[in-house]
Amino acid sequence: MIKLNDLKISYRIGNRVIEAVNGVTLTIPDGSIVGIAGESGCGKSTLMKAIYGDIQSPMSLSGGSIEYGMKGADGLPVTTETIRREWFKSISYIPQSSMNSLNPVIRIRDQFTDFPGTDSNKKRVLERARAYIGKLGLPAEAMESYPHQLSGGMRQRVMIALATFFQPELIIADEPTTALDVVVQKEILLLLMEVQELMGNTILVVSHDMGVHYQVTHKMLIMYAGRVVEYGDTESVFADPQHPYTKMLIDSLPTIGDDSMRGVLASMAGAGGDRAYRVEPELIEVKPGHFMARPSQIVGAAA
Repeated sequence: MIKLNDLKISYRIGNRVIEAVNGVTLTIPDGSIVGIAGESGCGKSTLMKAIYGDIQSPMSLSGGSIEYGMKGADGLPVTTETIRREWFKSISYIPQSSMNSLNPVIRIRDQFTDFPGTDSNKKRVLERARAYIGKLGLPAEAMESYPHQLSGGMRQRVMIALATFFQPELIIADEPTTALDVVVQKEILLLLMEVQELMGNTILVVSHDMGVHYQVTHKMLIMYAGRVVEYGDTESVFADPQHPYTKMLIDSLPTIGDDSMRGVLASMAGAGGDRAYRVEPELIEVKPGHFMARPSQIVGAAA
C-alpha cells in the first residue's frame, strides 16, 4: 500500500518555483491497477517520478512524504548500490516512449542481464528470461535480436518483460501505449492486465486516453493543476463523475483553462457560467470509495 501525505513537488526554473504537484494526499491499495488521467502539464508524470524516487534537479520534494509499505522500498534516496538493488526489486518503471529506451547496441538477451545483482548468475537469468518472454507473446528468437530488428509492439513487450521480470510489487507505466497503432495498443493493455493477474502486484498507469483507463484500470485518479480532483473505482468515476473536469475528460472535450492557480476552472463547461473556481486540496467522500475535490467559488461571487 502506498500512502501520499500532502505531497508537494516543485521545479526551480531560474528564479521561478513551479509547484507541479501541490498537496496530494492519497492511499493506493495493493493488488490493483490505478489509472492517472489529466491534461498535459497537470503533474501526472512528475507524481510518478516522485513515487519512483527519481527526484533530480531542477525537480525537488518541497513538502509531504511517501510511505511505500513494501520490503526494500522505504522512501530513502537511491544513492548506494545496496539500496538501488533492493529498490529495483520492489519498484519498476516503464517511461514514456519506452520502446525507444532499449539499449540500441546490445541484443535483447543482454538487456536482461544488465541489472544490478545479475552478474553472478547470468546463465540462470537468461534461461528464466527465455521462458518468461514466451509467456508474454514474444518468440524465442527475439532474445537474439537488436531493438531495431523488432516492431514497435514487440519492443514494448520487451520493455514490459524487463519491467516485470523480477516480479516487482509496484509497476509504474507512463503512457505505455504511446506511438502504437490501435490493435497493438489493445494487445499491450491486455498484456498489462495479464501480468497484474499473474503477479498480483500494483500497477500505476498514466495515460491521456480515457478509453485506456476504462479498459484496464480498477481505480481512477484525475489530476488538474497539480492536485487530485477526483478518485474512486473506475466504473463509478465513469458512470457518475462528480467533478466538472472529470466530466469533460470523459466526454473527450477537455478545455485547457488558465494555468495560474487563480480561477483555474473558470472556463469549464458546467462549472457555473462566468464564475471562477479553484481546487481545494481536501478530498471529500461523495459516496463510499469515491472522492472529489469540491470546487470553491473565489472569483466573481456575489457578496
